Amino acid sequence: MSSDFWPAQTKKLRDMIGMEHPIIQAPMAGGPTTPELVAAVSNAGGLGSYPGGYLSPDEIDSAIRKIRALTDKPFAVNLFTPEKTLRRKTPAKVMKKLGEIAGEVGAELPREIAAEGFSFEEQLGAVLDNNVPVFSFTFGIPKSKHMKELRRRKVTVIGTATCVAEGVMLEEAGCSAVAAQGSEAGGHRGSFAHAGEFPLVGSMPLTPQIVDKVSVPVICSGGIMDGRGIAAALALGASAVQMGTAFLTCEEAAVPAPWLDALRNSLDSSTVLTRVYTGKYARGIRNRFYDEMSGLEGKVPAYPVQNYLTRPIRNASRAKGNPEFMSLWAGQGSAMSRRCTAAELVTMLVSEYGEAVARLGGGA
Repeated sequence: MSSDFWPAQTKKLRDMIGMEHPIIQAPMAGGPTTPELVAAVSNAGGLGSYPGGYLSPDEIDSAIRKIRALTDKPFAVNLFTPEKTLRRKTPAKVMKKLGEIAGEVGAELPREIAAEGFSFEEQLGAVLDNNVPVFSFTFGIPKSKHMKELRRRKVTVIGTATCVAEGVMLEEAGCSAVAAQGSEAGGHRGSFAHAGEFPLVGSMPLTPQIVDKVSVPVICSGGIMDGRGIAAALALGASAVQMGTAFLTCEEAAVPAPWLDALRNSLDSSTVLTRVYTGKYARGIRNRFYDEMSGLEGKVPAYPVQNYLTRPIRNASRAKGNPEFMSLWAGQGSAMSRRCTAAELVTMLVSEYGEAVARLGGGA
């Protein structure tokens, strides 16, 4: 592949990370992202990303070792930035409805919300101790001391922004690049800048606006499923794309059959953006859990309380092979999902990008 196959603005980030293609696999937490998926994407010339947000330091350490056994290429580890949450008592109406659903699927609701047995600082320590080359985060900005330590170790740092203000804040905090997460994206929203506000800017208008306001590379994320989407993102000035839903149906991903079937059978209108699953806005494929809880959306407790309360229900539903009470995270492009290996997907994406550019009548 010629050195000018990709646009010039991608070179800085590709060289910084050491990846051949400006394609980043999103760090999808909760089970679907495996070390095998991360390594396969990196081996294919992209950047694989492992989600450590829900994991203990030991679990993060183990995952990194598995990834390193499968690839000598760069990869990223992602963590959730700690958030201040007001733990109010869960309304009786919410508990009553959750109790009814739990009874139907054979789950038992937790009697109390237990705190995690580890801190963000300890999780980050596992990342730093393993000399991970790329660190990404979402839901906020780590403390200044953590950002300084990452920079001191020359780690490439990627923060998540859902509006221009967040992108500017991330650059000012010392991020090497900004991931512009459009409202089309599957899974949780990374919003953090304005309390009480919830940016719902699509990736097409968000990306060029952040590009115009920051000097660091911008990564376009949300709704990108094929090479045409990559061409569109790069035309907007992005230095790379981040794709999550597209990699969910790869053979290396650990996606349960009901979720996989839901992705394959989804339509462009199948997803909803809601707080009912975890207490934080996230996009997934609509099912009975959403239909039964949506009327209580304004009353469900904030993350992580709602996440703890619904986890037994979602796990029991998954164990029974019942998609109706699972969290079926997916972006608006889910209907374009393809079943293949991660390496095959990266190859197809690169080829499709070339074809899209050729149709426009010029070189890359």
